Amino acid sequence: MIGAGTYKKILVVLLTALCFTVVNAQDIHVSQFYETPLLRNPALAGIFTGDVRLQLLHRNQWSWTGFPYKTTAFSGEYKFAVGGAGDYLTAGLQGYYDLAGSSRLRTTQLMPALNFHKSLSAERSEYLSVGFMAGFVQRQFDAHNLTFDYQYVSGEYNPGNPTGESFAAYNRGFFDIAAGISYNNELRENGSYYLGASLFHITKPSEQFKQERIVLPSKLQLNAGFHVPVSDRVRMQTELNYSNQRGFNELMAGALFTYELNGSELYNSDTYSTASVSGGIFARFNDAVVPVIKLQYQQFEVGFSYDINTSDLKTASMSRGGYELSLSYKGFTRAAIGAEHIKCPRF
Repeated sequence: MIGAGTYKKILVVLLTALCFTVVNAQDIHVSQFYETPLLRNPALAGIFTGDVRLQLLHRNQWSWTGFPYKTTAFSGEYKFAVGGAGDYLTAGLQGYYDLAGSSRLRTTQLMPALNFHKSLSAERSEYLSVGFMAGFVQRQFDAHNLTFDYQYVSGEYNPGNPTGESFAAYNRGFFDIAAGISYNNELRENGSYYLGASLFHITKPSEQFKQERIVLPSKLQLNAGFHVPVSDRVRMQTELNYSNQRGFNELMAGALFTYELNGSELYNSDTYSTASVSGGIFARFNDAVVPVIKLQYQQFEVGFSYDINTSDLKTASMSRGGYELSLSYKGFTRAAIGAEHIKCPRF
């Protein structure tokens, strides 16, 4: 019978191997994906009530193994009207810092974004948006924390033995491009929905730590969500995101129910409701169940979620996954709040 300590060691080895072989050619993921719209689709930039939005998210996974996977993502968006036909333009910036496993694989991304929203109706908020994002990604790791086959002699590990490995570099960077399209419209009274699709790593950039060049494959993402009132004080928000990257698939979906503490309707007022509390659950299929709580006060929101592992690793992990904390601000920067703010891309 294998003890819990052995399971832990096995899991650490598996995670380290995953970090150095697969994650090196795959992207990060987060559970509160609806709080990182630009990581899903550059055409989702600016689809909110207001003209400015700032978001910050921190994820800490597998910390109990001693080699945590940590991700910090941030984004900012500013939306403004262009022309006289109800069209808008959103300028944004997306960045993240990711630290993974015993190799201390670090990924830093900084990508400006631009999204054009074309109005499709003079009477309601119906928009077709096309967005682009491009920037620089840097990756590096620390080989001193890694062990290799050549360092094991007669079944004994000696860190002084040669590794038998030769790395071309420990630091690599590349230019990256993403593009997307989205459609959003009103749904019932005070409701809305959106649909979107995006393609990341359009040019399939590559990096080379050893002799073998690693290609970052293109990633297709499909996005959807709708937001409807359930009663005078309760509204429901559902979100779905599917991604496919060279045979790796991820589907995550769920719902949040929000209770307005003062009963005001977000879309019918020029300012945000005084306070609300939200709760819900999401699922990353074949991997984790994610309960979520969220608090909102005026323009500020804070959310907390925790992954409960349901994959084949649950025996070793004891269903432990990782937590996420999100902070966001969205509101109006212009003093005059008029009809132009009511008819705009929003969700």
